[in-house]
Amino acid sequence: MSDRKAIFITGGGSGIGRAVALYFGARGWFVGLGDIDKAGMRETEEQIGNGFVYSHVLDVRDRAAWDEALEAFSVAAGGRIDVVFNNAGIPLGGSLLENSTEEIERCLDINLKGVLFGAQAAYAHLQKTAPSSCLLNTASAAGIYGTPGASVYSATKFGVRAITESLDGEWAEDGIRVRSLMPSFIDTPLLDHNPNARTNEGIRQRVRDAGLEITPVEEVAAAAWAAVHGEKLHTTVGKTAKTMAFAARWLPGRVRKQTRSSFRPLGQ
Repeated sequence: MSDRKAIFITGGGSGIGRAVALYFGARGWFVGLGDIDKAGMRETEEQIGNGFVYSHVLDVRDRAAWDEALEAFSVAAGGRIDVVFNNAGIPLGGSLLENSTEEIERCLDINLKGVLFGAQAAYAHLQKTAPSSCLLNTASAAGIYGTPGASVYSATKFGVRAITESLDGEWAEDGIRVRSLMPSFIDTPLLDHNPNARTNEGIRQRVRDAGLEITPVEEVAAAAWAAVHGEKLHTTVGKTAKTMAFAARWLPGRVRKQTRSSFRPLGQ
């Protein structure tokens, strides 16, 4: 087994995945990228630039493809995987009634099923490198309190939070750490998407209109490093996420009142 630690990152072709890849790569880790975006992964490889990087086209909805990707990366990394970062995800906004069947199923499949499949596939590899190995999942501030205008997305991120807590219990005796990141609005290309197919108003503009901050993606990368090496189960990232976590715990009535008054249907 190689002495160089290795991390496999889904959604490694851009955004949070790329930032985490660069952060770990700069600290001497062998980095594996999984994504459906070949060009994006090539750009991430070029930015890492040290030769200790491997890319594999992966659709996280395909359970068998997970096994193939992790086995191939393990071989490339010298027989070890220390961290699997379940990060791939897509946004979906708008009221539930505006979301199409196809949009709902795609969001559930990528954001929730993809995390479950990744955890199943990762276990055998992480067991080999325990007790310092880690399954890291990207949840969200939307997994702290349900977000009006993002019911499906919130459901998936509550699910990721639940998976993290469940596996933290299931895998404790195996010495495998299970952690989640709960970022708020992070400056990544996802903010430039439309909430759903029925609107042309980008997510970034809606965040600005609401007076909320957009957190630099580098903060998530540093939080990922801390989560992998620390004892905290859930790590909030960004002012909005930290404020929401505090309020949901200590001021639930106020949070409910604010969320009920804040929702603005698309087109208004």
